[in-house]
Parts: sequence; structure tokens; C-alpha cells
Amino acid sequence: MPTPRISFEFFPPQSLDASFRLWETVQALAPLQPSFVSVTYGAGGTTRTLTHEAVSTIHRNYRLPVAAHLTCVDATKTETLAIAEAYAAAGVTEIVALRGDAPKGAQRFVPHPLGFAHSVELVEKLARTGKFTIRVGAYPEPHPDAADSTADVTWLKRKIDAGATSAITQFFFSADTFFRFRDACVRAGITAPIIPGILPITSWSGAKTFARRCGTSVPHKLDEAFTMAARDGREELLALTQCTQLCDNLVRGGVEDLHFYTLNRPYLTREVVRALGILPELVLEKVA
Repeated sequence: MPTPRISFEFFPPQSLDASFRLWETVQALAPLQPSFVSVTYGAGGTTRTLTHEAVSTIHRNYRLPVAAHLTCVDATKTETLAIAEAYAAAGVTEIVALRGDAPKGAQRFVPHPLGFAHSVELVEKLARTGKFTIRVGAYPEPHPDAADSTADVTWLKRKIDAGATSAITQFFFSADTFFRFRDACVRAGITAPIIPGILPITSWSGAKTFARRCGTSVPHKLDEAFTMAARDGREELLALTQCTQLCDNLVRGGVEDLHFYTLNRPYLTREVVRALGILPELVLEKVA
């Protein structure tokens, strides 16, 4: 079985303890030589400054290609593009361009009056600068705001046509879910790489909460399995087995890249990656 390329998602810290956890996560996963790492925006753009600081620190101090999330939420076009220019000035030239979630307390996304209406506009503007490699999001199951089951493929096609070079999917629990989406994208003429997003389950209740928010279906058998594992104290073993099997099925189905949503909890991700045959290099030293 071929060895996949891997990448990791981190989120910026909002407290001292969270800061220690982020850098512990980076140190634990850096030796696995990811093809890139990404750093998220908080809901409603609430971690804009923290994201910039985390991206800049990872880029400056560790030998890791880093992609910064950039959203359309609660900012003018000028403000959003100024953030992108600041990344370029710092040497960060990979962007994950997203519409973004609704601000806290809002029921749905509403564009800023002077902002980008959606991710396609953002991608187009970033692409025109010629300064960035642009990744975008993709939904193998219908986005909560999608009009119908084909809308997510249509939107992804628009984003790729606007200048994005690859897409990272929302997480899912069945490899067949990804394969159906990938096949639909091929039929729509999408040729850019589509990287499956993987969520190692460090908390089953937390995973189900995330799934409800983003429209990911939860298989009944998997829910039953985690309920039984909790009674027997086998949640960690089940989580490792489930995630490793999912990744193995994807790789056997032709997937060449896997993107892990680490939630700044590195150890399950690290064990899954090792189970796939990816062993750590010598521990990377921080660059002075």
C-alpha cells in the first residue's frame, strides 16, 4: 500500500494553557514531516490576530510549510486583503480561503456590507495578486446552507475555476462518503486535488457535536460502538482502530493526501499516522 502525504490543522491559543498545548502539538507532530500545516480562524473571525501570530511563529521558528486560514466574516475587503498582504510580507504564501461560519450568536452568515459576499470572491481576489497558493474547503456531505445535494460540487467548481489549486474536505466517518463526492467532482470536471479531512476522535460526544454543526452524518453502528467502548473503557483503542481503518480505506481507494484535524491534541493523530507506516524523522530543532 502506498504511503500517503499528510498534513495537520491547528487552532490558535486563547489562553496560556492553550498556548502550551499548541506548541506541544507542533513539537509532537513536526517530526512526521507533514507536507503543510494550517491554522484556523475562530468562529466569526474572533482569533484573527492570534491566528496571524501562530502562523508567523510556526513559519519563522519551525521547518513547516504553513497555510493560514482567511475568511470573509466580519471584515471589509480592504481589511481582509491587508491580512493577506501581511502574510505575504512575512513569507507565508499559502492561504486556506473560506467563507467562514456565522459570528457567535448569529443564525446564519451575513456578509459585511463592504466585505466579500462569499469564498469565490475572496479566491478570485487572492488569485489576482499572484502571491498565494490557495486551498479551499469542500463538503462531501451537504453543507447546512446548501440548497440541494449538488450545490457543494457546484460551489467547489466555482472556487477552483476562480483560482484555488486544491480543496480540503470537512470530516466524515465513512470512506464511501468521500469516494461518492470525489466521483461527483470528477463528473463535474474538477481536476484539482481534493484532500480528505480526518477527525481523530478524542471525544465521541465532541465529535457528534461537531458533526451536527457541519452536516456530517453519524453512522448508527459507530455510535453504538463508542457507547459500548465507553462502558468497557476502550474508547482510545476504538478511536485508534476507527481512524486508522478509515485512512487505510481511503489510501486503498487511491487517496494520496490526508489532512488531520488535530484539535491541538496530537497523540491520537500521531499514533494513526504511525499505524499508516509514516515514522518520525529526527526531532526537528527550532530555528533561531
